[in-house]
Amino acid sequence: MKIGFIGLGNMGAPMAANLAAAGHEVWGFDQIDVTVPGVSIAPSARDTAEQADVVITMLPNGEILRSVAHDVLPVMQPGASFLDCSTVDVDSSRSVADLASQSGLLALDAPVSGGITGAAAGTLTFMVGGPVKAFERVLPLFDIMGQKAVHCGDAGAGQAAKICNNMILGATMIATCEAFALADKLDLDRQKMFDVVSTSSGYSWSMNAYCPAPGVGPQSPADNGYQPGFAAELMLKDLNLSQQAAAAVNAETPMGKHAQQIYAQFVENENGMGLDFSAILQKFSQQDGEH
Repeated sequence: MKIGFIGLGNMGAPMAANLAAAGHEVWGFDQIDVTVPGVSIAPSARDTAEQADVVITMLPNGEILRSVAHDVLPVMQPGASFLDCSTVDVDSSRSVADLASQSGLLALDAPVSGGITGAAAGTLTFMVGGPVKAFERVLPLFDIMGQKAVHCGDAGAGQAAKICNNMILGATMIATCEAFALADKLDLDRQKMFDVVSTSSGYSWSMNAYCPAPGVGPQSPADNGYQPGFAAELMLKDLNLSQQAAAAVNAETPMGKHAQQIYAQFVENENGMGLDFSAILQKFSQQDGEH
């Protein structure tokens, strides 16, 4: 396929590189000068889209997504696919899908899970909303960029799945960090707590696969000075989206709301900006975590 890739940041660049390495012709564009192995850099977003079979976007927010869509959809070839892998609000995804449909295009919202490491390794999980026909057409691309793609429903369903997943993730990471801080104060060794919880009813991805305590469990950002990983400010962004969506449909999410407030305090007032989201352990513990 000929692929246009708009947004060559920490996530987009390795995703585009993997597509190029698999033999696809990839033209990319970003607001800043970038070099991506195997990817030809176009002078504008429109130039990436004019002859593309698929245009992929990885962008910071819904406002930018809408702007890019208004720019590139009119120049795309009829029947081409517009695949947005950004994490944005559901309304923006549905608005872009409507605009694409009016232009005779197929649109998918396909936010990802797996972070920078997963993008580089080609092991992302895609949560996809939009027409089944479009999903089936780009499935070979999902297979290159990731290890799993789930068709979640109509336009916006991918964003809904991502928001719900990360609301759970934010809340469980907070609970995991609270438990480690409590264990410290009860003189319970962190490794012993991990050995029990990781094989008991407290089991979670936050504990077992991404343990926030340095030197405990598998390697994680905690063992690298809490370098992201998945940055705390990105977790806050997703929790903000969850609460925006909850308000729109009158859903009660008290745990999600409290997690949003805790991460907002951590990022904005407690030097959490730029750290992995698991660094919130530092908020609950006065110790340095070395046991």
